[in-house]
Amino acid sequence: HRLYTCGLTEHGGLGLKKENSILRRYIARPVQHRFAEENTVTDVSCGFGFTAIAVNTNDTCKLYGCGINTDRQINEEDNYLIHCPKPVNIGIKNSETNIVSLSAGRAHLAVATDQEGVFLLGSNCYGQCGRAIKNEEKINGAFVINCIKDLDGECVTHVYCGQDHTLFLTSKGGVYSCGWGVDGQTGQGHTQNVCIPTQVKGDIEGETIIKLAGRSDTILALNCKGEVFGWGSSEYLQLSPSKEIQQLNSPCRLKHLSTLGKIVDISAGGTSCMVLTESGDVYIWGYGILGAGPEIQKTNIPILLPRTLFGCNQANPGITVVSIASGLTYMTAINSCSHMYSWGHNKHGCLGIGHIRDQYFPYKVALCDLAVRVSCGLDHTMVLCKPLG
Repeated sequence: HRLYTCGLTEHGGLGLKKENSILRRYIARPVQHRFAEENTVTDVSCGFGFTAIAVNTNDTCKLYGCGINTDRQINEEDNYLIHCPKPVNIGIKNSETNIVSLSAGRAHLAVATDQEGVFLLGSNCYGQCGRAIKNEEKINGAFVINCIKDLDGECVTHVYCGQDHTLFLTSKGGVYSCGWGVDGQTGQGHTQNVCIPTQVKGDIEGETIIKLAGRSDTILALNCKGEVFGWGSSEYLQLSPSKEIQQLNSPCRLKHLSTLGKIVDISAGGTSCMVLTESGDVYIWGYGILGAGPEIQKTNIPILLPRTLFGCNQANPGITVVSIASGLTYMTAINSCSHMYSWGHNKHGCLGIGHIRDQYFPYKVALCDLAVRVSCGLDHTMVLCKPLG
């Protein structure tokens, strides 16, 4: 894969700074990252001011990191900022082990492998790394890696980090969680912090979940039948049309989405949610810049973003959206031509559209290659691409 990046440069999350070089404060148009020209990049995840990059190698060094390192989330070095990608030794023992899933939160990182379980590092102040909370670690600057081999005998295939909690998806479609629970984002039926990964039940009990989404404290889950469930914060009516319900601490089936048809992709930001249907249509609801123009900034009813906003026209009538992703306050989509679109709050140029003004409807991002996957941080973005040729 090739790698493109844009957004704020000051925290080092873009990983572009060379020795003795001076970068602009932000980069508003995606630039190609030379790291992917020198390494075989397989995955990337943007946290809050830092980036983790998975690579395919013949040794045990499978992970690199750059950006904010205040909680040792990307390196054991006593450096608050790491301006270019550096290897992260998480303790992989077998050179044939590969990283299959990667997710970065506000100050912690989760890495799932195909042979050696899940590795968690960084801030554990709410138990988000799946182990007991020790307040002295923050003071001492300890570099602690927690390895979880399996969960109740099941392999973990995907990991998802919210701001300060972690979700685990197992090979049989089970969901586990740990970390901060004040808004019900762990889905455990209460709002206490959870230190040990515990199975999430509620309406998803017995369901085969194939994907989770949640950049902050609102969580969506998608099952194999194309049905969507939700839990966590609902302050902006993301999960319930009732104004009295500000949080759901246990998964609930979102029945009002059933009229949209089969759902194939989901994403959730800080105040909005988005789904993609089997027919390639994008629906969004919640609060903020939703992509339907400046007049619509709050709705509890999913609204359709017209296909024409994503490249469908008379010359190309068959173009549809194939994947979606959310940052905290902005959204992205990739269409069937592998073109990327972005919209929302354009903090420090994170939308990659050439300026720093907010964008009220999807806008095509200028990339020299074909977009495969987008990772959205707080104020920076990484895009995995395949060569155009």
